[in-house]
Amino acid sequence: MQDPSQQLGPTESTGEPVEDRWVPSALEQERAAYRSARTRRSAVVATASTLAMLGAIVALVVSSPGWPRVKETFFSWDKAVDSLPAVLDGLWLNIRVMLVCAVLIAILGLTLAVMRTVRGPVAFPLRLFATAYVDLFRGLPLLLVLFLLGFGAPALQLSGVPNSALFWGGCALVLSYSAYVAEVFRAGIESVHPSQRAAARSLGLSYGQTLRHVVLPQAVRRVVPALMNDLVSLQKDSGLIAVLGVIDAIRAAQIETASDFNYTPYVVAGALFVCLTIPMARFTDWVARRQGFHGAGGHL
Repeated sequence: MQDPSQQLGPTESTGEPVEDRWVPSALEQERAAYRSARTRRSAVVATASTLAMLGAIVALVVSSPGWPRVKETFFSWDKAVDSLPAVLDGLWLNIRVMLVCAVLIAILGLTLAVMRTVRGPVAFPLRLFATAYVDLFRGLPLLLVLFLLGFGAPALQLSGVPNSALFWGGCALVLSYSAYVAEVFRAGIESVHPSQRAAARSLGLSYGQTLRHVVLPQAVRRVVPALMNDLVSLQKDSGLIAVLGVIDAIRAAQIETASDFNYTPYVVAGALFVCLTIPMARFTDWVARRQGFHGAGGHL
């Protein structure tokens, strides 16, 4: 007869006692198999329906009477290849504008948010200025701000200030987006429970130390998904500086189009912008899900 202690000893494959290993029951295995089958079936149905819908759209477009002309005007492969280098050069300018403006927008937006949330009657002028700023630039269309600054500010001939359209276009983006980002930061600051401030002050921290070490870290972490959505919008709106004559991706496409009135360069520019925004949008969704998971008490 085998020694009972040998029956409870570690197995050769896992090194765990036999009684410590969990083996799913037949019912659990049946349920797992059913869920797997449903998942595969759903994937097949979703793929088939998507392909059918895309096929119907393509068939409708291709069979339309004006498709040959549209294909030649908007989807010329030779024109796309010829215009791609110029549009890429312009897109690199858009990326640089977006990166520089994003940093300035974050700094100015956070400053405005802190000004709007600072307490006490002495700070009323700061709150008034921040509120007026946010209301003004949230009410003005971005395109109008671009025109006003891009064409009006250089006429002032301010000493020591660049007069280039690129500079004032970037300023317009910073001023407009800072108003929206300030509200995002303010929502994050106000979402921090007052007990956090009270606990920090009871430990001897000053108002500034409480804001820096307790409130802002929590507030910024909570609004990261919203800030990234604004960054996605900034990626697209950086192309609006083309209205000032800056040769970015859109302006480069316009120049390429003017030679023969073939609009394929616009399609190329649009495709490049989409290639930039879609990965950022998916990353934003991932961050939002991760933030929600942590907020529910989960651990990664």
